[in-house]
Amino acid sequence: MTMAKRDTYTPESLLAVAVEVFNERGYDGTSMEHLSRAAGISKSSIYHHVKGKEELLRLAISRALDGLFAVLDEPGAVEGRAIDRLEHVTRRTVEVLMAELPYVTLLLRVRGNTGTERWAMERRREFDHRVAELLKKAAADGDLRADVDVRLATRLLFGMINSVVEWYRPERGGAPRSADEVAEAVLRTAFMGLRTSR
Repeated sequence: MTMAKRDTYTPESLLAVAVEVFNERGYDGTSMEHLSRAAGISKSSIYHHVKGKEELLRLAISRALDGLFAVLDEPGAVEGRAIDRLEHVTRRTVEVLMAELPYVTLLLRVRGNTGTERWAMERRREFDHRVAELLKKAAADGDLRADVDVRLATRLLFGMINSVVEWYRPERGGAPRSADEVAEAVLRTAFMGLRTSR
């Protein structure tokens, strides 16, 4: 991990460093000393901006959650047939995940050990519930196969989307995939099996 330069330190860069350290060491395994060393600033400089590491965690997780929940308010998520709205939400969720990869990775790794983590898990459940409602509506409209269990389909869909955080590493070289390519692959893979043939 590279040390941040003191003269370029900002609250935003501190948050980015904190997320990197949390993802590398785990939230519970990270101390304020780890954060100050990684950021290249003193602990007192960190405390000037935040109360502690849990506030950094909440700021980071909020960034991920705000991006995901914003998708549910987009016109493509609220207008038209449920199946089309579901596909829009799926595509945009993948795009948000890839755009905010470190933040969403952190969100998906919280385990409920702190108040902030429990809050994040509750918000994730709310997001999942809203997407599951779209799946139910699409099934009721006859656009999803009748032999597919909606709860299982929801879990499998999110399992596929969330797995992106485990393998997508654009910084490792090779042939990087764009968010659009990955989103298209998820849509094809998921909805070819979910949609009725009409």
